[in-house]
Amino acid sequence: MTADQPRSGGCLCGAVRYRLQGAPRAVVYCHCGQCRHSHGHFAAYASVPAEALEVVERRGLAWFRSSTEAERGFCRECGASLFWRRLGGGDCGVAAGSLDDAAGLKASALIFVADKGAYYEITDGLPQYAQGRGSPRIG
Repeated sequence: MTADQPRSGGCLCGAVRYRLQGAPRAVVYCHCGQCRHSHGHFAAYASVPAEALEVVERRGLAWFRSSTEAERGFCRECGASLFWRRLGGGDCGVAAGSLDDAAGLKASALIFVADKGAYYEITDGLPQYAQGRGSPRIG
């Protein structure tokens, strides 16, 4: 898959389908408590400019304002977690596992590692940040 080819994805039941124009940025693994609760483990998001995301089937799409800073898009029919975006921001995180074809995407970093679950260890060698990317690097 080349960078300029559109990618598609969606939820488990098909009530939300989307298309991305251009290549998503590298995948970031987020270990914050909100991602762990909404995904059941840490979350893997690839970020795209908001204008590059086109929702082509939205009958199941709902947004939950998960904090004063962000909201999460999910399918209200099957419960799939699909999107994360900062309120007023220009990018949208797309759950990497919801892409139909993630060929060529690579993980680049782990964020909010200070909040990770106690039941697993991180051994992949990727850069680790205690909080977001602007926080001190810990690994």
